Amino acid sequence: MIHLNIGSNLNSKFGTRFKNISIAINLLTTAKLRIKKISNFYQTPSYPNKNLPKFINIGLAAEYDFHYSKLIKEILLIERKIGRVRSKKNDPRVCDIDIIDFDGLIKTSKSVKLPHPRSHSRNFVLYPIKEIDPNWVHPFFKKNVDFFINELSLISRIEITRLNKSVII
Repeated sequence: MIHLNIGSNLNSKFGTRFKNISIAINLLTTAKLRIKKISNFYQTPSYPNKNLPKFINIGLAAEYDFHYSKLIKEILLIERKIGRVRSKKNDPRVCDIDIIDFDGLIKTSKSVKLPHPRSHSRNFVLYPIKEIDPNWVHPFFKKNVDFFINELSLISRIEITRLNKSVII
């Protein structure tokens, strides 16, 4: 199973943060990603500057018949189509798509790190995964999602909000 996380904290020419994520999902399906489950939206403060607009994120579980490098190329293209401009790290953005886990593959090179190197410490990644795949085990650490949620700081567990809103595709 492949796990992706999609986030947005800026509106785009297409509309709201929610619309950006819906468009990203539709474009991923056009790129032959077969989506099995999508979490609700989750909202968190921006990191590290909490004065920037709040992020919304979703997690999704999917299948993909092609190489991870093809998916990375598709993701970069989709982010650009929606209007992402890469600037400074942690700057606000209209669309951010991360591969959290690609079928359990462990790969570290200059251009790719799988699984995502900080996925195990991010509330906006862990809570959506727990919702859609509660038995997920981190490929490198071999620990269940509940273990990592329990390792989060109290603030990190409190500052995330599951919104009563689902993706429309």
